[in-house]
Amino acid sequence: MARGLSIKQFLPRTLFGRSLVILITPVLLIQLITTFVFFDRHWSKMTTRLAFSVAGELAIVTTALNEGQDPEKIANIVRYAGQHLSMDIEFKPGMTLPQELELSRLQIWESVVASKVASELDKKIAEDFIVHADFGEKEVSVFIQLDDGVLTAKFPQNRLFSSSGYIFLLWVFGTSLLLLFIAIVFMRNQIRPIRKLAVAADRFGKGRDTPFFKPEGAREVRQAGSAFLDMKRRIERQVSQRTDMLAGVSHDLRTPLTRLKLQVEMMDGDERNEMREDIIEMEKMIHAYLDFVRGDGEEEFESLSLVSMFERLREIKRPKSPDIEIDIPNDLVIEVRPMAFERAMSNLINNAARYADGIWVKAFCDEEKAQIEIEDNGPGIPEAFYDEAFKPFTRVDPSRSTETGGVGLGLAIVMDIVHAHGGKIWLDKSTHGGLKVVVRMPL
Repeated sequence: MARGLSIKQFLPRTLFGRSLVILITPVLLIQLITTFVFFDRHWSKMTTRLAFSVAGELAIVTTALNEGQDPEKIANIVRYAGQHLSMDIEFKPGMTLPQELELSRLQIWESVVASKVASELDKKIAEDFIVHADFGEKEVSVFIQLDDGVLTAKFPQNRLFSSSGYIFLLWVFGTSLLLLFIAIVFMRNQIRPIRKLAVAADRFGKGRDTPFFKPEGAREVRQAGSAFLDMKRRIERQVSQRTDMLAGVSHDLRTPLTRLKLQVEMMDGDERNEMREDIIEMEKMIHAYLDFVRGDGEEEFESLSLVSMFERLREIKRPKSPDIEIDIPNDLVIEVRPMAFERAMSNLINNAARYADGIWVKAFCDEEKAQIEIEDNGPGIPEAFYDEAFKPFTRVDPSRSTETGGVGLGLAIVMDIVHAHGGKIWLDKSTHGGLKVVVRMPL
């Protein structure tokens, strides 16, 4: 079933655009309503009254000419019309109405004025006529068919048309543009602190520092900025304390482990190898814990070529030496912490290499993000456990968790690194029969 249209589909996507819509829409509606009322109540009625006056004067002249067409009388009428009515009157005996003047060729203002005059003339005279308005020449012409000829009357457009319509439109649209400009300037100043807060939050989410951010703008925006800085400090303090605690634990454990190693080497018998393996397992677990909490905060972001990175990972010797096929554009580059990101991709490759004899690596750009897909033809894991696989200390499939010493931190470490770069990661079924890991990273 097709989804219906929503107003959200037509709204701007940015806060700045939506704020302008909220400001402009009421102003625009008021201007439209005011313009409609002005032209309907004022300009239209005024034009109708002017046309009524002109039509009445033309009706008087037409009646006078129809009563008697004495040359001297016609000359007097022409002279009086020019002196008192601002009309240029001319009678052409034996002529008929011209056919080359068509109202359809007139512009909108001219056609409105011509139609008003024609409507009033219909009420005043019974003869045929043609009205032609030419605002380019600032003149209106009326041709009236009399019994023995055509009466031509020309008068200036200000007899019928008032420039108040133009002036009103200039004021309306000029004021609207001025208010729009002021609204844009003020709205940009109000949106800028929100945009800075969004950029700072995005940078912090990707593990980058935000040294120049400070709360500014409206009170609510400053409150949000201060809350962000407080949250940032708490998170940094918590991460630092966690890292320091694990580093201290690791340092404290290595000393007794070293002594145990020396004691084991001095022992004899079958128990020696078993104890040595236990110590090695404990060391692997400690390294796994440290890898999980290590944030690589000191490493700077750099441009990394994906094809070069995966070429290096392919050259690394592995126990089963699986075939790794790489399909990545040579110009695909992303901004990451190189060592941390390469360690995450190495974990994925090594994990797939343990349980598959074929690995396929593909990367491409899509919607301003880079997507990396690592597939294998191994046994995979059940689809119901895709989300569980990323939880720390979760062993969804024991056969796929030995990479981190069997403590269930392999994919958790990878997800932590990917999320620290502002990316996303998920699992899917591979077209080759095994598991597919999808990573989406900002460019």
